[in-house]
Amino acid sequence: MKVAEELKKKNLAEYLLYMWQMEDVIRAYGCSLPRLRREYVERFDYTDEEKEEEADWLGNLIAQMNREDCREQGHLKQCQEVLKNLEQKHNALLETDEQYRAQYYRVLPFIVELRRRGASKEVSELETCFDALYGIMMLRLQQKEISPETQHAIDEISALVALLSKQNTSEKF
Repeated sequence: MKVAEELKKKNLAEYLLYMWQMEDVIRAYGCSLPRLRREYVERFDYTDEEKEEEADWLGNLIAQMNREDCREQGHLKQCQEVLKNLEQKHNALLETDEQYRAQYYRVLPFIVELRRRGASKEVSELETCFDALYGIMMLRLQQKEISPETQHAIDEISALVALLSKQNTSEKF
């Protein structure tokens, strides 16, 4: 909870990736609050009060996932809303910011390649970028090797998302 609150204030891109990770953590524990409390929350060096707050937050996320039918897959509406707002800012920056537009055109071939290799064509280009960043984050957590070509693509995508996030830090969602 504390991490999510800080990221939401400082960096919406990181907040979105963190929330996607929390959705997956909840799924990994079978959407079971007792298991999350016992096997996940207890690992942190939190006070008892902080642990209780974290467990309450996770319980609320589980309830939302149940209500929004995303226990198995998909994203919470709050995450979808953040992505939608980021996409609106992305589209506005493409029209008004030359540096952002130049970075987007450096990233576009990677988006096309990701979609050619199986990334969903049903989602926006920006969501494809976030999916790639999340996928790399998961590979790193698993300590899997990342090719130099993939790393280059991720570096370019990260630069685009960083520019977008920089423009978005003062907005409230």
